Amino acid sequence: MKILWIDLNCSYAHSSLALPALHAQIAENTSIEWVIVSATINENVGSIVDDAYRHKPDIIAATAWLFNHEQLLHITSRLKALLPETCLILGGPEFLGDNEFFLRKNPFVDCVFRGEGEEAFPQWLTCWNHPEQWNTIPGLCFLDADKQYKDNGIARVSNFSGLIPPENSRFFNWSKPFVQLETTRGCFNTCAFCVSGGEKPIRTLSIDSIRQRLHTIHEHGIKNVRVLDRTFNYNTRRAKELLQLFLEYPDIRFHLEIHPALLSDELKEELKQLPQGLLHLEAGIQSLREPVLEQSRRMGKLSDALEGLEFLCSLPNMETHADLIAGLPLYHLNEIFEDVYTLVKYNAGEIQLESLKLLPGTEMRRRAKELGISYSPFPPYEVLETNEISVSELQTARQLSRLLDGFYNTPAWQSLTRELILNDQSFLSGFLEYLIRINLIDQPMSLEKRGLILYEYCKQNYPEYQMQASIAWIEAGMSLKKVPAEKVKTKHQVPPEKWEVIYGDYKDSLRLCFLPLDETAQCGYWFGFESEIQKAVPVFKAKTC
Repeated sequence: MKILWIDLNCSYAHSSLALPALHAQIAENTSIEWVIVSATINENVGSIVDDAYRHKPDIIAATAWLFNHEQLLHITSRLKALLPETCLILGGPEFLGDNEFFLRKNPFVDCVFRGEGEEAFPQWLTCWNHPEQWNTIPGLCFLDADKQYKDNGIARVSNFSGLIPPENSRFFNWSKPFVQLETTRGCFNTCAFCVSGGEKPIRTLSIDSIRQRLHTIHEHGIKNVRVLDRTFNYNTRRAKELLQLFLEYPDIRFHLEIHPALLSDELKEELKQLPQGLLHLEAGIQSLREPVLEQSRRMGKLSDALEGLEFLCSLPNMETHADLIAGLPLYHLNEIFEDVYTLVKYNAGEIQLESLKLLPGTEMRRRAKELGISYSPFPPYEVLETNEISVSELQTARQLSRLLDGFYNTPAWQSLTRELILNDQSFLSGFLEYLIRINLIDQPMSLEKRGLILYEYCKQNYPEYQMQASIAWIEAGMSLKKVPAEKVKTKHQVPPEKWEVIYGDYKDSLRLCFLPLDETAQCGYWFGFESEIQKAVPVFKAKTC
C-alpha cells in the first residue's frame, strides 16, 4: 500500500502536525509506503499535480483548513481525474461540521474524516479498499454505494497521553523557524466561535512526558516553541509546573495562549520572576464588552480580564499580544475603535484585529441566522454583516487592522504611533481616513514608506510630534538623506563638551549626526553610528540641553 500525503501550507514558515502525528502511530508498519509532496498555496497547481502523479499512490490523504481548502481541491480533483482508482481521503478542521453537502458537491472525494485521527485513521487503513466496512470507523463521513450519506460522528482520542509523539516521525519538519508542541487537547472554555469550544474532555500530557519531548526539540536546536494549549492557565498548579519546566530551557522562547481573566495572584508572582524573553504571550480578549463576551459564551468576568490584561502588558520581561474580533454579535464599530485605544493604553505588545470567521462545527455557525449574522459560504467563512455592524463598517474594521499591523505592530513605528493614539483619541480614525484617501491602506508598504507617511502626516496634522517622527526614522536605520531626516546635520559633527547619554557608549570611531530641537541648534539629539561596519541603526544616543 502506498500513501501519498499532500502537505499544503500557506508558506514555508508553517508546517502542519497532521502527517507526523498520524504517521508516528503506524510508522512500524512496513507494509505501508509513505510519500509526501510539500508545497505552498502560492505554487503552480500543475507542477504540484505533476510531482504527485508520478508516485501512483493507492491512497491520497491531506488536511484541509481555512486557507488551503480551495487550492487543495484544485490539486486533489486533478489527481483523482488522473488516478480514478486511487482512494482520496481528507481530514482537518474544515470537516468538523455536517459534511454531506461537501461530499455531494465534490464526488471525487471518497471520504472525509471528522475529529482526531491518531486512533481511527489506522483503523481505516485496515479496510480502506472495502467501503462496505467504513461504517465501523469513528469520525468517517462518506456516501455509500447507493449514494446515501453516512456519518460516523466525531472521533476523539481516548488515550492522548499514550500516543507516540509526532517528533518521532521521520516526517516531522525540523527546518521551520518554530515547532508546535501539543501539551493539552480539548478546552475548558465554551467560546461559541471556536472549534475547540465543545471539545471535551480536556486531556493533558504529564510534565515528565513534556520534558522528554522538549529535550528532543532542544537537541534539534529549535529556538521557538508554540505550545498548543487552548488556555495555558486554566489550572494554576499545572501552569506553574510548566513554567518551571520552561526554565530548564532558557535558550528557547515559548509562545503561549493565556486567559487574562484567570490569572491567580500565585501565577502572577511566577510570571514576574521569569527571565526576559522566555515567554511570548497571546492574551485572548476578543472584545472588551461584557454583552459581547456573554453572547460569545466566553468564560470569565470582563473586569478580571481587563485587570489581568493590564498586568500582563505591564510586565517588562515578556511581550503580550492581544486580539480583538470584529463581527462578533453585539459588537459595534465605535466600540472596536475604543477597545483598540484601551489596549494601546495598556501598552499591548501587538494588537491583532481579525474578522470573525464562522468555522464548521462551531455553535455560532449553527446559530448564525438566530444571531443575525451573514457570512461567506466559502472559506474563510468571514462575517459579512451583523445586526450591529454593516458591510462597510466591517471593511473599515479590516482597514483598521491593516493600519495596526503596518504601524502599531511594527517596532520601528510603535512608540510614536502609541503616543499619537493616546494624545488624541481621534488619531486612529483620522489617520485611517488619510491612508484610504491616498489609496495606500490596501497596498503593501515597505518599512521606509510607512515611516515617510507617518512623518508627513505628523508634519501636516501633529507638528508637535514631527521631531519624534524624525527620531523614530533615524533609530529605525532609515536613510539620513530622506525627508524625515531633513533637519539632521551629518557633516563634520564633533561631540559637545557635555551631553546626557541615553543609550550606548561613545567612542571616537563613531560617525555622529545631530538633530537640532530648534533653529538655534544649541539643543538636540546626537546619534552615533558604527562607521567601520556601516551599520544603519545608531548604537549611541545622547541629548544636549
